[in-house]
Amino acid sequence: MRQTSWPGRGVLVADDAGAIVGFVDLRPAEDDDPDAVGVGEITGFYVLPAAWRQGVGRHLMAAAVRGLHAAGYMSAMLWVLEANTRAVRFYSQLGWEPDGSSRDRLVRYRRNLG
Repeated sequence: MRQTSWPGRGVLVADDAGAIVGFVDLRPAEDDDPDAVGVGEITGFYVLPAAWRQGVGRHLMAAAVRGLHAAGYMSAMLWVLEANTRAVRFYSQLGWEPDGSSRDRLVRYRRNLG
């Protein structure tokens, strides 16, 4: 098991009365292209369907953005399945935009943090 290096790497969880209803995994970007150097990445983001449309995802994403910014990143990226229209809409509403990179039906989104 690796020890986290918060705020540059770690997992944030959202809970409801002690039950985990969502999480986000943060770390330095690990893509091989030069555009990923010095960029934070959200490698996992999940909210239980029972908690959708209750603000859990928005609060979790806001905490992730604050955490990545506190770690010194000026921008962040995440990958989303292009067919996942619900996730694409969610990320777009929160200021994430496709940056033109794609692979295996995934599209990379970016957001400035500053």
